[in-house]
Amino acid sequence: MSLLSAVPILAFLNLEETLTFYRNLGFESNGDWEHYIMCKRDDIEIHLWLCNDENIPKNTGCYVRVNNIEDLYEQCLSLNIVHPNGKLEDKPWNMRQFSILDNSGNIIHFGQPIE
Repeated sequence: MSLLSAVPILAFLNLEETLTFYRNLGFESNGDWEHYIMCKRDDIEIHLWLCNDENIPKNTGCYVRVNNIEDLYEQCLSLNIVHPNGKLEDKPWNMRQFSILDNSGNIIHFGQPIE
């Protein structure tokens, strides 16, 4: 037996705004369920559940490992979603990373190993 992947499940506050946010970021998503969204881009999935407490997404997030981080960073800069304290930089844990906030306030860190 081996583990293959993990899927974060984050909270969202507004269905249409959340669908638009993740689609603009290049994710495909279903819009069929009012209270649950599944988003996929390449091999990454992010699931989101509807909540009414804005503090929940402001206190949750996930870390996504990527290739070609500079291209993704430029895309996020153009969407104006890079966290003010999350600019692209090399971290002491040997990752080149940056952070974004989604429309509900979830933080998503994107990182690529430094070779």
